[in-house]
Amino acid sequence: MLYREIGITDIEGVLVGHAQRKELGSGCTAVLVEKGALCGCDVRGGSPATRDTQALRSEMSNQKIYGVVLTGGSAYGLNTCTGVMNYLTERGAGTMVRSWRIPVVVGAGIFDFPVSDAKFIPGTELGYEAAKNATSGPVEEGCVGGGTGATVSKFLGPENAFKSGIGTYGLQVGDLKVAAIANVNAFGDVYDPVTGKQLTGPLTPDRKTFQNTVEMMIGRPEHDEWTEGKWEGGNTAVGLIVTNAKLTKGQMNKVASMTHNGLARAIRPVHTTKDGDTVFAMTTAETAADVDVVGVLAADVMAKAIARAVRAAEPMKGYAAARDYEK
Repeated sequence: MLYREIGITDIEGVLVGHAQRKELGSGCTAVLVEKGALCGCDVRGGSPATRDTQALRSEMSNQKIYGVVLTGGSAYGLNTCTGVMNYLTERGAGTMVRSWRIPVVVGAGIFDFPVSDAKFIPGTELGYEAAKNATSGPVEEGCVGGGTGATVSKFLGPENAFKSGIGTYGLQVGDLKVAAIANVNAFGDVYDPVTGKQLTGPLTPDRKTFQNTVEMMIGRPEHDEWTEGKWEGGNTAVGLIVTNAKLTKGQMNKVASMTHNGLARAIRPVHTTKDGDTVFAMTTAETAADVDVVGVLAADVMAKAIARAVRAAEPMKGYAAARDYEK
């Protein structure tokens, strides 16, 4: 059976919107499903900033969410979820709880203060703006939305890092659709998951080429003053898988877990104590599919979305861009 590349908004009912203040270095991205969707989540990084992920555990009663937010601003930026909820409430979306309608929105934030200098932190108003901007059209990638201030390859500190951003990728096999959107702010380096080519790394002093973070870490296992304090916290890759597979909430949690294989293919190292790597996985539940097939596809599309995030990023605020180093 042949694969067909699709966009995340080719899945019926899925809308994506960005809002950012590019000159200030931060923003947020909202993914909406106004009819609601089952959602799971898997947090692997040691320093996450998330909202309502506990409600997504398989044993919890929640069965529908209406939006996922990938935002800048670290834990402060999670206020954007409230703005998205306000927008959805105005649209009449949400689950009825007695006489009240509540559109549950979950989210994860990246620490983008090295780019924004915390002079602008996405909040409720920007979340509302991102939701209002959400459409079923093509999704812009690179330094937009939640990826406005994203960076990668930070072993030698932010001054030697690469710019990153938002990336998307999707596949359709028969009637089954699986797509990813990633906000890539990793400590590690990014690789092309197909060719294995390294796309980013800590820059050399002359900025003409880049190095390999894993090799540098292994070469200095004592974690001496050369690295101490330069990469303490401030890193994470957060992403979302969207599918139309008819799966249970427990199975969607398994899909989120399998999706982390995609992070491991595209980011090295990944899931460190200094990362907050978080994956959401939601479904519109329209097409019969095996959970393992969905999980395999989810890992594939997430890895490719991560690579697209750095390839789409542009030089910004002194940060290098992978596009200028790729031959």
